[in-house]
Amino acid sequence: MAFEEINEQIKHAEENGKAYVNESLDFYRLKSFRSMMQGITVAAKLFLVGTALCLAILFLSLAAIFKMGQELNSTALGFLIGGGFYLFIGLLFYVFRKRIEKPLLKKFSDFYFDVL
Repeated sequence: MAFEEINEQIKHAEENGKAYVNESLDFYRLKSFRSMMQGITVAAKLFLVGTALCLAILFLSLAAIFKMGQELNSTALGFLIGGGFYLFIGLLFYVFRKRIEKPLLKKFSDFYFDVL
């Protein structure tokens, strides 16, 4: 009789353990799916907005470069100045990359590790 009770308790514990494992798996699947979908939607938004901004910057830059070229009577000089400006901006990003990287890393780690 005592063995039957122990056997029954072991079966009950085994069922509870299996249920816990299955619930935990479902929870982590849901959490990973949520994180993945948030990442995909953020990436899609960044891509669309980034593309629009790049096109706007491209056309504004071309207009400014051609205007500088007219003022300097040399389109090539206008393009050299425009290229130098973007080279300078690129160097600034390179120099300050650590200051840019840390806030991004913090933001994305908060985003990834937040609780459901």
